[in-house]
Amino acid sequence: MATSKPQRSPAEIEDIILRKIFYVTLAESTTDADPRVVYLEMTAAEILSEGKELLLSRDLMERVLIDRLNGNFSGPEPPFLYLVGCYRRAYDESKKIQSMKDKNLRSEMEIVTREARTLAVSYSRIHLANPGLFGNSDKPSGGLDNKLKKRNVSPVLPLIFAEVGSGSLDMFGGSSSGVQSPPGFLDEFFKDSDFDGLDPILKELYEDLRSTVINVSVLGDFQPPLRALKYLVSLPVGAKSLVSHEWWVPRGAYMNGRAMELTSILGPFFHISALPDNTLFKSQPDVGQQCFSEASERRPADLLSSFSTIKNFMNILYSGLHDVLMILLKSGDTRDCVLQFLAEVINANASRAHIQVDPVSCASSGMFVNLSAVMLRLCEPFLDPHLTKRDKIDPTYAFCGHRLKLSDLTALHASSEEVSEWIDKDNTAKADGAGNGNESRLLQSKEATSSSSNASGQNAKSTTKYTFICECFFMTARVLNLGLLKALSDFKHLAQDISRGEDNLATLKAMRDQAPTPQLELDISRMEKELELYSQEKLCHEAQILRDGDFIQRALSFYRLVVVWLVGLVGGFKMPLQPTCPMEFSCMPEHFVEDAMELLIFASRIPKALDGVVLDDFMNFIIMFMASPEYVRNPYLRAKMVEVLNCWMPRSSGSSATSTLFEGHQLSLEYLVRNLLKLYVDIEFTGSHTQFYDKFNIRHNIAELLEYLWQVPSHRNAWRRIAKEEEKGVYLNFLNFLVNDSIYLLDESLNKILEIKQIEADMSNTVEWEQRPAQERQERTRLFHSQENIVRIDMKLANEDVTMLAFTSEEITAPFLLPEMVERVANMLNYFLLQLVGPQRKSLSLKDPEKYEFRPRQLLKQIVRIYVNLARGDSENIFPGAISSDGRSYNEQLFNAGADVLRRIGEDGRIIQEFMELGTKAKAAASEAMDAEAALGEIPDEFLDPIQYTLMRDPVILPSSKTTVDRAIIQRHLLSDNHDPFNRAHLTSDMLIPDIELKARIDEFVRTHQSKKRSSGEDSSNKERIQTTSSDMLID
Repeated sequence: MATSKPQRSPAEIEDIILRKIFYVTLAESTTDADPRVVYLEMTAAEILSEGKELLLSRDLMERVLIDRLNGNFSGPEPPFLYLVGCYRRAYDESKKIQSMKDKNLRSEMEIVTREARTLAVSYSRIHLANPGLFGNSDKPSGGLDNKLKKRNVSPVLPLIFAEVGSGSLDMFGGSSSGVQSPPGFLDEFFKDSDFDGLDPILKELYEDLRSTVINVSVLGDFQPPLRALKYLVSLPVGAKSLVSHEWWVPRGAYMNGRAMELTSILGPFFHISALPDNTLFKSQPDVGQQCFSEASERRPADLLSSFSTIKNFMNILYSGLHDVLMILLKSGDTRDCVLQFLAEVINANASRAHIQVDPVSCASSGMFVNLSAVMLRLCEPFLDPHLTKRDKIDPTYAFCGHRLKLSDLTALHASSEEVSEWIDKDNTAKADGAGNGNESRLLQSKEATSSSSNASGQNAKSTTKYTFICECFFMTARVLNLGLLKALSDFKHLAQDISRGEDNLATLKAMRDQAPTPQLELDISRMEKELELYSQEKLCHEAQILRDGDFIQRALSFYRLVVVWLVGLVGGFKMPLQPTCPMEFSCMPEHFVEDAMELLIFASRIPKALDGVVLDDFMNFIIMFMASPEYVRNPYLRAKMVEVLNCWMPRSSGSSATSTLFEGHQLSLEYLVRNLLKLYVDIEFTGSHTQFYDKFNIRHNIAELLEYLWQVPSHRNAWRRIAKEEEKGVYLNFLNFLVNDSIYLLDESLNKILEIKQIEADMSNTVEWEQRPAQERQERTRLFHSQENIVRIDMKLANEDVTMLAFTSEEITAPFLLPEMVERVANMLNYFLLQLVGPQRKSLSLKDPEKYEFRPRQLLKQIVRIYVNLARGDSENIFPGAISSDGRSYNEQLFNAGADVLRRIGEDGRIIQEFMELGTKAKAAASEAMDAEAALGEIPDEFLDPIQYTLMRDPVILPSSKTTVDRAIIQRHLLSDNHDPFNRAHLTSDMLIPDIELKARIDEFVRTHQSKKRSSGEDSSNKERIQTTSSDMLID
């Protein structure tokens, strides 16, 4: 009969369980072969001396644990790993206990294992807060990163990585596959404890996480630290510890944007990017080298795969960082610290807005693009289709907000002095009227979630609490300016650098083919390497930004809010605007509008980027302000609005959706043509030293738009109406500048063609060309290519201007025939006709005229049609006299020569006939003019205009200089320059004073001499007294 096992007492069972948990024994035993079990000899002796049994119990648990931790035992685990092991073994024992049949015993043993777990967690905290308290220190497993070798890394970190799913590496070079956090350990570790005890542990963890991602690119293993960061901030104690860390917002006399990026806790996380950084701060792996090296030789599918990979990884980063900030913002205890961190980063990097950015003092482009993406995600709750929360945005934040420094930025219209004066006046008014109804209304509009205004560095005058929506709006606008929009500008400059580099490389290779030298080979090799790096950088920008459609669309949604909100400051979408601009609008930062326009231009050039985007609000905004210098002072910013419209033209965008913006949009139909014509005039004087050349590029965009709008019947009707209403106003100014530009551009182009032909002739004589010094040949070659580009651009612009003159003169002739305009137009047409059919035309023949946009046949047809159009509308028969009075270019033979050419190139016979009839009328007018001049004889000087020395017909006195001039001549001058030509005083047409007495004397003089001629029957034979251009003087 088998003997039954002796039944163990509860005390013995408790001893067995605790020995398994803590790997200790109080009885020396040779049968236990587990080397991890430690015999606590001294502890056992003390217990025996106290008259107790050598059995482990709850009462002895903490005493035994302390002795185990303090003992100098051979080959034990480090304290923290040992304590984690104790927790795991206690957890395992608690599972085994569930099979006990005795409920009372099971309940007792559950208490034992629970207390063992609590004790393991408690001493884990004590050990980590006081690393030297116990004998053995924790050493991280595996190899450490070089930057971390100087200090130990928190042993909690591998457990957190395991908890959040880290992957195969522990981020310090060693494998984390064997490191697992026991179920419930971290939850218990980070809760039910006083903040002071956990705070140093958490701060060390944040420092370790920050170190793991320093100089890590988007292709690096950044996801485990990011998940760990999110895990820690999700703990109330973790969030509080993070924002109280001295590196949350680093301070110091030498703290700048780059230092903040490198030293703050979140900075290195925001630095993770696909965009290349300065070599001093280069991240690894190198995205450009790994994904886009020798991109021209890669398969398109490989490039698309790289684009997709980078976009996906970046969105993982954006989502993680957004989640981290969102957790902190939801808590009232940490919200203000997050806003302060964002404001400090923005203010420290204000110089990123400069054209040249110092990489040592400013944070990286990657950081600010990432910050842009995250801020846009924070804005999503108030970017609903109807923008219902825009009333939460208080414009006074731009001037009185205590965090961001916005008042020093260039304003939409107000000068810095006006901004300061208005702020001071507003603050005084608020101080005087504290508690009045208006102030109460402002205070009532603030949400309960308003952030505190007691942060360091706040404006002492700012006592208003602003809603989170308000602060988020202004911070996002600022971040986008320094981040996304700056990166798009960098991308544009990269594309330009690549284009110039390719041109230079082609030139160098052409020079090498002619005369190879070792230096040329070095230059070519250097240029090829530069272009490779530029190409990689450009593709990195494309991958992270331009290929991310969601990123671009979020930004467009935000800027839709910006423009709708700005329009709200002036009373909403309605025209015409009030004469006086509200100061709230006038003082807003100019870059709010500029960034919106730049983004629209970029998005318009990205396929499908505008799909689903509501553009009506942008269209309304542009129409309202592009011709309103009283609201938007900067003419270049208003010109940028036209560039947006140019991108949206149906034939440019390839989208029929945008056609409704022009052809079915109420404000567009009423004001678009009018405002384009006004801007065409305004852009003549920009105040910049490059204004003369800038205006041609801007007017090119306007001209393309106007040509398109002329084809739309409703816009053409509006155009005709404006020409009638503004015949002596903006339309006459528009016509004057159009004629001026046409003359200048065609004249410049034709002169440059002669220079190009000369260089071509030199280069074609190869024998003589090779004998010239190499440097001279290089200079001449560069000059040749430069002149080619200039001619191509100038001829394109000249063609546009002449085309516009041709199609508008077909239906609108009255402004062309005004006294102050008709001679100017006739002189222009005569000059063009002389160049195209006069003796000089043969010198303008080119091998490939189309290469230079030079189309002489088309140009001649358009010039002749303008002649004919104006002749048809000339009811008073003044145009022939204006043609024949041109002493520089007019010659009666040119009309016959022009008709001959027109017949050869197939022009309509009716047009040719009318053109010849106009020539006949001009010839008759010339004869009549000579007769009239002969009849007048010697004209007194006081009757002559001092500018052109012709007989005044309507003398007027200039109010400032008191000079008397002919009205038509001074009005023609005022079309281009609103100053008195004699003393530069301001002058407008309505300031001219009629000289009635002098006019009467002139009229009497003319009448007297004409009557003498009639009575004497004098034969007018002094035709030499009026000079016309003879056939041998055609080349001026």
